[in-house]
Amino acid sequence: MRKESREMSAEWAMGVLIKAPYVTVSMTEEDGTPYAVPLSLARVGEVFYFHCALEGKKLDILRKNPRVCLSAVSRCKPTVGPKDGSFTLEFNSAIAFGVAEIVEAEDEKIEALRAVCERFLPQHMDAFDTSIARSLARTAVVRIRLTEPPVGKRKQYDKNGDEMKYGRME
Repeated sequence: MRKESREMSAEWAMGVLIKAPYVTVSMTEEDGTPYAVPLSLARVGEVFYFHCALEGKKLDILRKNPRVCLSAVSRCKPTVGPKDGSFTLEFNSAIAFGVAEIVEAEDEKIEALRAVCERFLPQHMDAFDTSIARSLARTAVVRIRLTEPPVGKRKQYDKNGDEMKYGRME
């Protein structure tokens, strides 16, 4: 990381990944072409999950090369530097590397889909069982296990206009 003064802890970075409504999952095709797609992930224990159709580009790539990179940005706010008037951006960001696996076990698929629904549509959980009965057979679920702790970075100003460096929290 170029600006080490903005580096945050792995725990803080995990929080960014968990809270971001979309996380870009990047992968690499066989010929080296990058492929990245923003997805709605949910975390269960130490793994992240997403769902998709039973066939498509993501699954084709992951079957051949399961290595992925996750990146997320939250609290992104264009602003003017309070002390120097520069145009800048306050942000929280995180990046993590992992391995993706297609989930085969039906109970794990349901657990993952429940986590996704609870995260994004908690007010509609009464319809979950009906939805699962209707669509589980045509839904793929992918599990991502991180291979190293995530890295986080932040640019944020305190109430006095000073940049909060070196992981300073308030």
